[in-house]
Amino acid sequence: MKLNYKFWISLIISSLLGLLIAWIDSRPNWDDSGITAAMIFCVSAFFGFLMKDRPWLWALSVGIWIPLNSILFYMNYTSILALIFAFIGSYVGSLFHKLFFKEV
Repeated sequence: MKLNYKFWISLIISSLLGLLIAWIDSRPNWDDSGITAAMIFCVSAFFGFLMKDRPWLWALSVGIWIPLNSILFYMNYTSILALIFAFIGSYVGSLFHKLFFKEV
């Protein structure tokens, strides 16, 4: 598959959205892991749906920022669980794209 500008723009936007989610999650008054997990799932699913060929890449570009922040600053290794939601979302999005937009 040829890597074109759509791929690079999608990668930058997905990384920025992942950073935004991590920033919101790191706020002192934010204490809602369920909403954070849902945001990670939805953004990963969107990019998995948009670019179905590399769901693992979209999961990492969105979901790596929360564990990275938590491990570097707080030594909180349980935040790696956020990657589970990212991978599930990305693969669900990719699966929906493959199911509903069959290529002929």
